[in-house]
Amino acid sequence: MKEIKWGFIGCGEVTEKKSGPAFSTIEGSQVVAVMSRSEQKARSYAERNHIRKWYTDPQSVVDDPDVNAIYIATPPSSHATYAIMAMRAGKPVYVEKPLASSYEDCVRINRISEQTGVPCFVAYYRRYLPYFKKAKQIVDEGTLGKIINVQIRFSVPPRDLDYSAPEQLPWRLQPDIAGGGYFYDLAPHQLDILQEIFGVITRAHGYCANRAHLYNAEDTISAVFMFQNGLPGSGSWCFVGHESAREDSIEIIGEKGMMSFSVFTYDPIRVVTSEGEELITVPNPPYVQLPIITEVTRHLQGLSICECTSVSATPVNWAMDRILGKY
Repeated sequence: MKEIKWGFIGCGEVTEKKSGPAFSTIEGSQVVAVMSRSEQKARSYAERNHIRKWYTDPQSVVDDPDVNAIYIATPPSSHATYAIMAMRAGKPVYVEKPLASSYEDCVRINRISEQTGVPCFVAYYRRYLPYFKKAKQIVDEGTLGKIINVQIRFSVPPRDLDYSAPEQLPWRLQPDIAGGGYFYDLAPHQLDILQEIFGVITRAHGYCANRAHLYNAEDTISAVFMFQNGLPGSGSWCFVGHESAREDSIEIIGEKGMMSFSVFTYDPIRVVTSEGEELITVPNPPYVQLPIITEVTRHLQGLSICECTSVSATPVNWAMDRILGKY
């Protein structure tokens, strides 16, 4: 079995619990190098996780002869640069979502992947979680009948960091780094799982506003979209709502019933038909990225095919950029 030896570019919060530990629990996979622009952070992460090498320069990770695959866990604005750097060096890439901070950068990544023949995978890990696979199964089995409409509803109150001075705002609220505000950080998971169930979104339009004026990025978005099969959908996102309006829900309406599920809180899946109401609890693994990282690793070992590629991830950025009026 081919040994996949990973080099991390970025070792921030997402690598601590969601992804990092998973790489070393998979047969034939190990992390051999990590990188952070902060020497202290890189050294600390390597020591705590028993990783032999650490760097402060991303090119050093790509050039390391012991590294044969790259995991990119940096903010979206640098994804394209690092992904292209790695693919040109002949090293497959697994990159955090969204694929990039713009649709145009996604196209660049896909072009280099095609030219070099080096694959690029994207961390839309919810596609592989049992919770969402169950939701897709319910639709595919026809429990709800023909699907008529899809609705996303999401509202949360402001976070404490949202009240920071402009120079201290988290990167997720800096559009030049994140691609947008919280919408560009959270909506990708919702839109990707819907496209996994219903196919690609081919039409999208949105209205965006900044209602609370806590930061420059949009904080309230309403959108309409249509899938390639003609199914219409809509979405409402508010990142400055009152606690009483807190909601994390996707509702799928069919001729025979409806289903609702959450994306971030994993509430029981609710199915309502003429036969009554059913609440379905589906547990997820302790490291939520373990299933997809397993598939990526097996793909690189020639044992499986992982379809969560940069090509399949690009329609999410297209839809988001259309909703935000960027494209």
